[in-house]
Amino acid sequence: MKFAYHVSLILILFCSWNISCSENSAQPQVTNNEPIVWPNAFEMNDRIGRAINLGNALDAPIEGEWGVTLEESFFSLIDSVGFDAVRIPIRWPAHAALDSPYTIDPRFLQRVDWAVESALERGLVAIINIHHYEEIMQHPEEHKSRFLGLWRQLAAHYQDDSPNLIFEVLNEPNAELTPTLWNEYLTEALSIIRETNPRRAVIVGTANWGGISSLSNLVIPEADSMIIVTYHYYNPFQFTHQGAGWVDGSNAWLGTTWSETEAEKQAVRNDFDLAENWAKQHNRPIFMGEFGAYSAAGLVSRVRWTNFVAREAERRGFSWAYWEFCSGFGIYDADAGDWNGYLLQALIPD
Repeated sequence: MKFAYHVSLILILFCSWNISCSENSAQPQVTNNEPIVWPNAFEMNDRIGRAINLGNALDAPIEGEWGVTLEESFFSLIDSVGFDAVRIPIRWPAHAALDSPYTIDPRFLQRVDWAVESALERGLVAIINIHHYEEIMQHPEEHKSRFLGLWRQLAAHYQDDSPNLIFEVLNEPNAELTPTLWNEYLTEALSIIRETNPRRAVIVGTANWGGISSLSNLVIPEADSMIIVTYHYYNPFQFTHQGAGWVDGSNAWLGTTWSETEAEKQAVRNDFDLAENWAKQHNRPIFMGEFGAYSAAGLVSRVRWTNFVAREAERRGFSWAYWEFCSGFGIYDADAGDWNGYLLQALIPD
């Protein structure tokens, strides 16, 4: 997965052939004797295309605790049905020291390396983020240094990886991590990332749980052209989260349908128009990093909503990642070894 070895070997060979190894003749990173091509942010967003979240696995307090343990076969399955990318939510804070330099558990880092390699080897784009950092949401000032320390380690660790590895700075900033504070923190995190990854695509989301309405509060360094902006979409919430055990009062919403009425469709269009207009104004590509309807909703309504939301995103040139692969929102039954064909068809039509 690392390119450093290949680069060193090639430079040694060049020198042995009396080819100048002066500073002026330094070559870019190479793999198989070819320079790495670093696409721009819009090209990388196109590569993301249609993605799936590998949720409830590495973002659980301990992998497997929420019923999902990643398997090699998952990546092959995802690739085989036509997805272009995987978003891998990761709870790094649960596997890092509390004191500076906030060292990440090397065994956990190795597990993430395996997941990234499993995606890249199959030609999938891999997106890794910091997920469920709940402490920084409640006590941002106390955790700012640790947050930045995590990115200092991750950026250095992955600096020689393929351009098809994308960083996402933080999942769904919320609560006390206000829009103003978030703009400050993400700018500092980007500065750290750019020290070792000047050309890598980086995904940045909005405060207030990653919603579209907070795009107007997002401030990104103008000079950084390798930013992809993300939002998450679960509207209408009483439909997508009916019966969700972690949402208070959601059982009262059971039976809520989405019938693809003109009013329902227009509500989605209106939301996406806001994102599209913002993207055009700021010249940034858009990635809908999460969307999905919980399994307690009726399947017919879930299929209608999923298809419509995905197509509206694509119509505007947005990439997207469905939430998620094989848990409560999932499209794959890992126990039965079978897809929910209706939802899969809604996401990736023939």
